[in-house]
Amino acid sequence: MSEVTNTTQAPFYFILTGIPGFEAFHIWISIPFCCLYTISIVGNTTILAVIRTEPSLHQPMYLFLSMLALTDLGLTLTTLPTVMQLLWFNIPKISFEACFAQFFFLHGFSFMESSVLLAMSFDRYVAICRPLHYATILTSEVIGRIGLAIIGRCILAVLPSLFLLKRLPFCHSHLLSHSYCLHQDMIRLVCADIRVNSWYGFALVLLIIVMDPLIIILSYTFILKNILGTASWTERLRALNNCLSHILAVLVLYVPMIGVSMTHRFAKHASPLVHVIMANIYLLAPPVMNPIIYSVKTKQIRQGIFHVLFQRKVY
Repeated sequence: MSEVTNTTQAPFYFILTGIPGFEAFHIWISIPFCCLYTISIVGNTTILAVIRTEPSLHQPMYLFLSMLALTDLGLTLTTLPTVMQLLWFNIPKISFEACFAQFFFLHGFSFMESSVLLAMSFDRYVAICRPLHYATILTSEVIGRIGLAIIGRCILAVLPSLFLLKRLPFCHSHLLSHSYCLHQDMIRLVCADIRVNSWYGFALVLLIIVMDPLIIILSYTFILKNILGTASWTERLRALNNCLSHILAVLVLYVPMIGVSMTHRFAKHASPLVHVIMANIYLLAPPVMNPIIYSVKTKQIRQGIFHVLFQRKVY
C-alpha cells in the first residue's frame, strides 16, 4: 500500500514505445513520418491561408473547411513532438503532466474532427435540400456559434475522463504501447477500480464516435433522396460532386477509427506492431489526406492556391 502511495505522490514519467521490433531502424522510419508531418502542416496551413486571403471563399462551406484544417493542424502538432523525439533522439520518457496534456489535446482534437465533419454534413444538407434558405440559415453568426459549440463539446467530453484518470494511482509498469499518450493505453497501468472510467468512456463512444457518423449517414439519406428527386442527371452529378470531398473526409476518419476499435476488441493478442500501425494510420490519415482531398476535388481551393502562389511570385 505504501508503495502505491509513494508512486502516486512522487512525480514520475511514462515510457513511450516506438515501432516494436524495429528500434534499430527508428532513424530510417523517421523519414516517412517526417514527410507525412510536413505534408500535413504545409497542406493545412495552405488551406487556411487560401481561405483567409481569398474573399470569394468566405462562405459557410469554406469556413467549415478552415475549422477542419485547424483541427488537423492541432492533431498533427499534438503528436509530432513525442513521435519525432523518440524516432530521432531515442528519448522515450515523457513526464506525468506532459502526458496528460497530450492526452487532453489528442482526444480533444480527435473528437473535434468528428464534430466538424458533422457540422459540414449539416452544411451540405442545407446547401442541397434548402438552397434558397442557405444564406439565411448559415450566417456568419450561426457558423461562429457552431464553432464555439464544437469547442465546448470537445472540452466537456475530454475533461471528465482526464480528471477521472488523473485521480487514480499508477503503480504498474509505466510503459505505454504507443509513441503518444492515449486514454486506452494509460488506463491499463492503473491499479484501482476503473469502472467509472469505463462507463464514461462507453458513454463517450455512444455520444460521439457512434452518434456522429449515424447523424452524418442520416443527413446523406435526406440529401440522396432530394438528389434523386431532381429532374436531370447533370444536376444529380453536380450535387453529388459537391458532396464528394466531404464523403471522402468522413471515410478517411471513420474507416481507420473502426479499424482501431476492431483491432483493440478482436485482436488483443495480435502483434504490438499491428496496434501501433493502426493507431498511427488513425491519427495521421485525416491530417495528411484532408488537404489533398480538398485541393484535388474542390475547384475553388485549387484556383485559390494558384492565385496565392502566383500573386506571391509577382510581388
